[in-house]
Formats: sequence, C-alpha cells, structure tokens
Amino acid sequence: MTNDENASPKEAAKLELTTSRGFEGWLAAAGVSVCFTTYQAGKLFLLGRQPSGRLSVFERTFERCMGLHATRDTLWMSSIYQVWRFENALEPGQEQNGHDAVYLPQVAYTTGDIDVHDIMPGPDGKPVFCATLFNCIGTVSDTHSFRPVWKPPFISRLAAEDRCHLNGMAGRDGAPAYVTMVSRSDAVDGWRDRRSDGGVLVDVPSGETVLEGLSMPHSPRLVAKDGAEQVYLLDSGTGRFGRVEVARGAFEEIAFCPGFARGLSIIGDFALIGLSLPRENRTFSGLPLDEGVKRRDTAARCGLIVVDLRTGDTVHWIRIEGIVSEIYDVAMVPGVTRPMAIGTRADDIRRMISLEPNGVG
Repeated sequence: MTNDENASPKEAAKLELTTSRGFEGWLAAAGVSVCFTTYQAGKLFLLGRQPSGRLSVFERTFERCMGLHATRDTLWMSSIYQVWRFENALEPGQEQNGHDAVYLPQVAYTTGDIDVHDIMPGPDGKPVFCATLFNCIGTVSDTHSFRPVWKPPFISRLAAEDRCHLNGMAGRDGAPAYVTMVSRSDAVDGWRDRRSDGGVLVDVPSGETVLEGLSMPHSPRLVAKDGAEQVYLLDSGTGRFGRVEVARGAFEEIAFCPGFARGLSIIGDFALIGLSLPRENRTFSGLPLDEGVKRRDTAARCGLIVVDLRTGDTVHWIRIEGIVSEIYDVAMVPGVTRPMAIGTRADDIRRMISLEPNGVG
C-alpha cells in the first residue's frame, strides 16, 4: 500500500492499513482526500481513491514531519529543521498517472530544530507556526531562523526551553486566534509536571485564558456557527474530543478517542482525528486516557477516526499497524480525489517543470 522512492520492500511490508467498510465511499460522498504526518516514522501520507474505488495510499519521507495545512493548491508542512511549501503542479481537470493533485516541494525555509508543531498560512501568505521549543508563535524570516510574533503573557522571555509546550493553534482570517498549551509553566520543561490537568486554551489577541484544567490539549480548530465562535479541540490526555463555547468557557465532550489524539480537521458535519499509541515513557503514561480506554474494554490504537459532529458517532475509521505508531497532524482536502507528492530524492523532481503565464508568445 505504499508508493515511496525511499521505502524498501521490507519497510513497506511492515505497514498495514485496515479501513471500516465504506470508508472509500465516504471519501467520495464528502468530496475529500486525506493527508497526515507521522514524525515517529518520518512520513507524509496522502490517501484518496483509485479509479476502481479502492483506497489509494501514497507516502513520502521527511524527517520528523509534523504540522500540516492543506488545500487543493497548497500544502504546508514542518519537518525537523525546515518548513515546506508544496504547490499542486496540476491545473483543475488535469491528471498525472491517475492522480488529480501532484504536490511539488516549491519552497523550504530553514528554521533550525525549533520543534514546529501546528502551522497555517498567514494573511501575507507566509507560514505562521507554533515554535514549541521557544514557547511562542513565529513566522519565517528572510535573514534569521524565524521571527517571533506572539508569546503567552506568563512566559517571561524567549528561550529554547519548551516551558509550557505551546503546540496547537487555531486561526481567524489567517491570524492566530487561539492556542493550546500543556501548562502555564515558565520554567524549563515545566509542562511535564502538569500533564494531567495543567492544560489551557488561550485567546491570542487578549492573552486571556479561555479554558483551563485540560490534559495535554492539542489541535484547536475555530468554527463560526450562528454568529458564535466555537473552538473544537482534543483533550489528548483524557481522550476527549469536544467543543468550547468561547463566550462561556465551557467544554462540551462530543466523542471519546481510543488513542492519544493529535491532529484534527473539520469540514461540514465531520471531524477527522489522528490517533497514536501512547509511548511507554513518563510523557504519555499515567494519564486519565489509560483509565478511559480500560473502562471501555479496548486498547489504544494508531489510526484515523471520522466523527459525526451532530451525533458524536465514529462513522468511519482506519487502523494503522506496523512501522507507524504515532500520528501528529491530519488534513481533509476538498476537491481532490487522488493526491500524490513529489519527493526530493528521486529523478521525478527533475522532470516536474511548469511555466508561469507571463504573456510571452
């Protein structure tokens, strides 16, 4: 199920994807394809439908790839020391080898290893991201590793100390609106001491805390409905997926996630959520999630789930086994049936040439 110039047959054989019945049909009905990153295995995956209706799985290798933002035309992704911008080399209606989107790595900004988590395009088209190591939101710089644009009011200074583990970001009109942090610690690596109940959702413009008492929250996403703002997020340490009524600062649980949840994409009435196997270390063990999984007589898993926001039901799922045990970010891409991406290590990148129209005859 893989298609990667860097994957050996032995490596490819260790990856197994099992889907719920009708998952491919749901992709068709929703008019979307799916992308997700796994920094543990260093892979960008793109899922779509083959002409036969079967699942199409395409992957590329990027070391420690994490934050992801995708549209039909552009894909942003962070890796261990770079931020990448991919552009779709195909025009609407074009295809290449059965794919209707071919994401070509067009620009790479070298940031250094600042532990970039969530990422999105800003109002000026340049990426805005969570620079987690420095406890702030940043953007790219033409002359430096990055440019800080906002830090929480309780962080006394910018330092490469990952004090609060600022990891998630929701945008409003391209500008950061809300962030999630594992704690409000202002000491090096202090967030690890508050994993169970120190998490917060913070309003960026005001710096005020909207919600506290969360457990390792991730992936806030802003949705405006009936004139009111709702922030959907993953309370990863408890397994809860829910929405926050910003005006009231109250959390409403929608569904339980049977795994360590990171990565959230919402289109219409559906949410796509990434699940990871908890690591056997101090960071991911001893969380309320353990009891939640045990109480439901199941086991944590790696994969994707599709939740109906109207009912809270998990209507579709993918289980992932083998070399991939953790997922960081996910994205649903409307208007794309079968995406692929060009890597940087094979000859096909040399042959992907396109001309921007300029009026020359």
